[in-house]
Amino acid sequence: MLRKAIWATSLAALITFAAAPVADVAWVEEREVQPRSLLGSYLAGRLARSVRDNDRAAQFYENVLNKDPENEFILERTFRLEAASGNWSRAVRLAEDVITGEPSHQLARFVLAAEEFKKKNYQGSKAHFMAASKGALPELTAKLSLAWTHLAEGKPDKALGEVAKMKKADWSLFYQQYHKGLIADVAGRSKTARTALSRAFTSRPRTLRIAEAYARHAAHNGNNKLAKQIIRKHIGKSTGHPIAVSLLEKLNAGEKPARLITNSQHGLAEVFYAIGDALTGEDSTDVGLIYLRIALQLKPDFPLAFLAVGETYDRIDQFAPAIEAYDKVQKSSPIWKNVKIRKAYALNSMEDVDGARALLVSLTDNSADDVRIYDALGSILRSRQKYAEAEKFYGKAIALVKKPEKRHWSLFYARGVCREQQKNWKDAEVDLEMALKLNPDQPLVLNYLGYSWVDQGVNLKRAMNLIRKAVKLKPDDGYFVDSLGWAYYRQGQFKQAVKHLERAVELRPEDPVINDHLGDAYWRVGRVLEAKYQWSQSLTLEPEPEDERKIKKKLAEGLKDGDETRAMADTAETAPSGSRN
Repeated sequence: MLRKAIWATSLAALITFAAAPVADVAWVEEREVQPRSLLGSYLAGRLARSVRDNDRAAQFYENVLNKDPENEFILERTFRLEAASGNWSRAVRLAEDVITGEPSHQLARFVLAAEEFKKKNYQGSKAHFMAASKGALPELTAKLSLAWTHLAEGKPDKALGEVAKMKKADWSLFYQQYHKGLIADVAGRSKTARTALSRAFTSRPRTLRIAEAYARHAAHNGNNKLAKQIIRKHIGKSTGHPIAVSLLEKLNAGEKPARLITNSQHGLAEVFYAIGDALTGEDSTDVGLIYLRIALQLKPDFPLAFLAVGETYDRIDQFAPAIEAYDKVQKSSPIWKNVKIRKAYALNSMEDVDGARALLVSLTDNSADDVRIYDALGSILRSRQKYAEAEKFYGKAIALVKKPEKRHWSLFYARGVCREQQKNWKDAEVDLEMALKLNPDQPLVLNYLGYSWVDQGVNLKRAMNLIRKAVKLKPDDGYFVDSLGWAYYRQGQFKQAVKHLERAVELRPEDPVINDHLGDAYWRVGRVLEAKYQWSQSLTLEPEPEDERKIKKKLAEGLKDGDETRAMADTAETAPSGSRN
């Protein structure tokens, strides 16, 4: 994900907030019916929350609150949901009610502190921050926020002093140095800013925001050469984030960019953005979203925060709010094109394939040389089994690659899959071999090529080596283990086949191909009843129509001696079976 390159740090062991437990139930279906009873609303809210439908869950919990306004449990739940959904005025009002019953509630305090900061009531803001400083992560948030609040009051010494007296924990030291540099930069203390930002960058050269802040500081103070060195070093250690690339282009053109942070309110937004981004990356979704919403209240035109919100919703399959967040990113932002590509994937997930295709095709009008757009078009169409059309787009992407590098393996792999699915094995094999050459340790390529050779009865020795390597790299991948078992089967080593195919079924019990493979292997070793059971099980898992006919025939007639009929036609997009990952 694009967001992963922005704040590359692990806070898992330090996250003291935890999302409240959710009901272990499934959301049945979309309904517009609003439950009338208190219990009905409560249960509906739990159901909605269990599938991360925050907006709907908040509506149901509000209904409970209307009927039972003294219910502190529902009050706290509703506050979290409203805040995570970005319903700010409602979240602020609920936060006030929450701290009445729970004065130390940290999230409520942070929401209220941000609201007071926006109103320039800095004393009120500081009071909320100080009341929320217990625990490692809340303390980091509160202390950095207090520093920015002191600066907003025109007290730079007190702001820098607040940072200086923070605990020097290894996990948070780069945050402290980063914000010390930003505060000093806004305060006009260039020497202090450069020292702090330099230390932060040395510690985390891959982190976009630190690299950007340091480079902008250097350029703003007339050292364009240092600024370019910083960004080049960052790009060399990362994947070349579009913001970094855009900044380097401006520096090369002789432009003098502004500082990353130019006022205290945006500095405070940076605190909540950075930590919120890390929290959502560590699967603390609700808390991370609240942090990001606070950042957006303080800085409404914050493209990276909108991206982080969108990708968070994407990850929990809430595509409508993801698209809503993506649409807030302005076209002038360097990440706008990336966000549109993300939106296309979200549209595809919502079954709007035509909308996704139209959006991506429209991007080619001004970006006909962008590999990412054609790759996205190919991926979406391949996911819909439109292999011929997908192959053309992958071909356009590959044609734009002047000198293939390791990172381009996926383009050749994907086009190879499309060609194999169209029964064009000659060209598919060339693409898969190229993908393997570019990335010899990529399990998907190892498995797909090896499985294909085994299934055709060619290059068996090399094929087995490829599949074994894939399984060694990902021993718990049921599809790869299935490929190994099927390879043994195709070579007549049925006992070995049973061993690996049983393991594959344990790992992927829901897959019709793997269950069918195991049925074939059982038959070959004389375990007839078990074979019929596995074939019957495969039928319940909705195999492809052609495969269904073959399985029914085997149930009626069994397998004849020497019959090497494939257990499945492998007509699904990700076939051979081991490639479905």
